[in-house]
Amino acid sequence: MKVTKLIMFAAAMMVSLNGFAEGGGDRVFEKMLNANTRAMEQYAVNQGKPVPVVKDYEYGMKLDVVKVVSVVRPVAGCAAVPAAMTYEDSQGQLNTIKYTVAGDCPGRGG
Repeated sequence: MKVTKLIMFAAAMMVSLNGFAEGGGDRVFEKMLNANTRAMEQYAVNQGKPVPVVKDYEYGMKLDVVKVVSVVRPVAGCAAVPAAMTYEDSQGQLNTIKYTVAGDCPGRGG
């Protein structure tokens, strides 16, 4: 009986730690995105362009990418994870989009 309770407790802890890890990844991404946003604000000022506003990518959205300026890489994870890209379009305007990609799962062959 004690062994069963110990196994159940260990399983519950693993689920809890996995939840913290996933939430931690989101916090790490938000910090990276905030740092990128500040860098892109400075880049825009230096280039004499308006500061890009972060927009969420929507399926089917047409992107006019002429030059990629910055990419916020996703954190490692075995699920869908956030990423972001700042690019210059054919009009010379800076755009930043936030999107979701398949995570780079550690230990997965490929």
